[in-house]
Amino acid sequence: MQGGGFGGLLRRHRRAAGLSQEGLAELAGLSVDAIAALERGRRRAPRAHTLRLLADALRLGEPDRLLLTAAARQEAGTARLPLRPPPAPTSELIGRTTELTATSRLLKQRITRLLTLTGPGGVGKTRLMQAITSEVADGFPDGVCWVPLAPLTNAEAVLPTMAASLGLQTQQVEEIAEQIGRSGMLLAFDNCSHVLRAVEEICATLLEHCPNLTILVSSRELLRLAGESVYVVPALSLPHDEDHLEASEAVRLFVDRATARGYDPAGQLDQVARVVRRLEGMPLAIELAAARTNVMTIEELAGELEVSFGILAGGSRTASPRQQSMYGAIEWSHALLTPAEREMFAQLSVFAGGWTLGAASSVLSGVTSRVEGLDLIGRLADKSLIKVVRRGGVARYYMLAVIREFAADRLQAMGEAEAAAERHALYYLSLAEEAEGHLRGPEQGEWLDRLEVELANLRVAIAWSLRTNSVAEALRLAGGLWLFCYLRGHYAEGSQWLERALQLGESASAELAPACAKVNLGAGTLAFLQCEYDVATDRLQTALAQYKKLGDKAGTALVLQRLGGVARERGDYVAAEDLHCESYDLYESLGDRAGMAWAHNHLGFVAWLRGDLEIGARRCRRARDSFRVVGDGEGLAWSLISLGTIAQYDGELVEAEDLLQESLALSQRLGYREGVAWSLNQLGIVERRRGLTERAVHLLDESLAEHRDLGDRWRSASVLEELAAVAQQRGRSEYAAFLLGAADEVRDVIRAPVPRIEQADREATLAAVEAALERRTFRAAWSAGRAAPLAAVADGYPPGPERTRDPL
Repeated sequence: MQGGGFGGLLRRHRRAAGLSQEGLAELAGLSVDAIAALERGRRRAPRAHTLRLLADALRLGEPDRLLLTAAARQEAGTARLPLRPPPAPTSELIGRTTELTATSRLLKQRITRLLTLTGPGGVGKTRLMQAITSEVADGFPDGVCWVPLAPLTNAEAVLPTMAASLGLQTQQVEEIAEQIGRSGMLLAFDNCSHVLRAVEEICATLLEHCPNLTILVSSRELLRLAGESVYVVPALSLPHDEDHLEASEAVRLFVDRATARGYDPAGQLDQVARVVRRLEGMPLAIELAAARTNVMTIEELAGELEVSFGILAGGSRTASPRQQSMYGAIEWSHALLTPAEREMFAQLSVFAGGWTLGAASSVLSGVTSRVEGLDLIGRLADKSLIKVVRRGGVARYYMLAVIREFAADRLQAMGEAEAAAERHALYYLSLAEEAEGHLRGPEQGEWLDRLEVELANLRVAIAWSLRTNSVAEALRLAGGLWLFCYLRGHYAEGSQWLERALQLGESASAELAPACAKVNLGAGTLAFLQCEYDVATDRLQTALAQYKKLGDKAGTALVLQRLGGVARERGDYVAAEDLHCESYDLYESLGDRAGMAWAHNHLGFVAWLRGDLEIGARRCRRARDSFRVVGDGEGLAWSLISLGTIAQYDGELVEAEDLLQESLALSQRLGYREGVAWSLNQLGIVERRRGLTERAVHLLDESLAEHRDLGDRWRSASVLEELAAVAQQRGRSEYAAFLLGAADEVRDVIRAPVPRIEQADREATLAAVEAALERRTFRAAWSAGRAAPLAAVADGYPPGPERTRDPL
């Protein structure tokens, strides 16, 4: 053995370092006899500490250290430590390719020595950790050791559990560190949250004394040790659209687990998508939901989940309690909170769709400062009970829906739910009223975005005001939000708010008269936009009387403007012009430049609709220039649409396209859906006139989808007639007749004629279609169009389950 093995390797390193046995003994702090015994093979299996002293004295690099350690183990006839292996997975890992690649790279390339997988209970940390250890095992010469901590009930059991997993008898972390020494091992601690302090102390010691050790941890809370790398395990990917349902990890997991229970949902992926979206891609929740397919249809399951997450239970009887139900998983985290954290956690359930620090500081009781609120929110985020999203320079906080429901139950049990809901509603009332003053002018887009982000909270606030019969709050909230609902296309929902607020306000006090007038104005406007002209007229006439009684000229002028819109769509261009002129006079008396610009814009709109293109262009150019000065994005978009349309009817197609593309870009930037729909409509006509029918169909289809979604039937009819014109150009006369019939039915229902400027094009299309078809064929197609619901009109002709869209 003198020439080889550990002794020979040690001798070669000593000689290469130019040391005698005496010199090495002195540098290593060992006796000369010990060195001699090791080199001659009289002493075997030096302890890890001795190996480290020798390697340090010889100044060995990492490769030589590992070879020296391996030689010592081999010569001593000892295998590496009898490590507890990771548990074998019981099911296929669905998805997680991105997560597995990212985490494995960190460990394989030794980018970090401590990696913590974190995330809420049920997100799949343990299953991902199993996959990671399997993926990287070959890169750790001394093996992978799995330390399961979930079953432990106290921190004192962590060290014995780790020692047993390593195959050691000692109860001292220093002795464990000595045994591990410089071995290249991966130590995986699973489920550390409830014994976090003990794990922190052990990991700190091991990382300090075991330079080749790598540690992988799964925990709902961070260890916060120096050098810790954190990977937040995300939920599974959700389906982005109905055409790619099978690509969603969440859908695939549900299908796999449901199939394993004997139920194949392959033909119901749309309902599966509904379920997994509600569960926000949480793997445990999806598995628990899929388990219910043994007794429920997916439709029943989806409906039940809309009401409550209580059915997410009944997991494997061999699983721990926290894995047998979603509430069990959340309760496990909740039990680890301090009293202050529990109170904050419960109160945060009043927020829907997230919140900001400012909102939390204003709404939550017991929080004396923003700093205190930030500290508590930070602690809950560290424990994976809330998540943080940073966007546009603002941090926003969210709870998963299932966690929020659990927190709401806690708030109810504390007896504080109603008080918290009232504080929440009053905060969002103040936000709505503050925003209202910025929805016209240069800050319009910013404030529209802010309200859109808070839409879920605004819905909760409105619901509270209606549920509690809080008349003033309901009127102020609904009245403050109608303009937002118009600009962002929430016509139907806004109408419901306004109508219900008006019902509450029937016996409102005199001091609420301005609020009632505003609500009638908003209700009339949104009814008009959905072509409910009689309802709109009734509400607007009521608002007009109220504003006149209040002596409010600005309110009166705005109502007159809306009444002019109703007259315009009903084809009464004289009445429309009179109303807009009256509105202009009031705005002029107030010196309201923005109001005057709007009057010019509407007068120009009426002019080009009735065919007076020159007058329309003059009016709309004046409005455009004023809107640019006052910074009204909506007004600018409208004036550009009108000018583009006028250019289109004048045959100036290049100019028309430039103006309409500008209006489209501006409307998209503002999120102004009516402007987007109108711009697409007119751009489609431009392309039809150029003979580019494929491009025209694409633009008109998009426009029709937007108008139908908004509920604007007046404009939907015009787009259908344009699609008919394209169909006829392509020789699809029967389909063109179908579309013309559908448009005719819409106009009959809303009692609004074809706009005068559009009549010539429609008549030309109708004449061409009638000339191309036999009368019986024409009448059948026309009648089918009239019978088809608007929502399904563009889905194909003839209607039937075997047909989808009839391609133009």
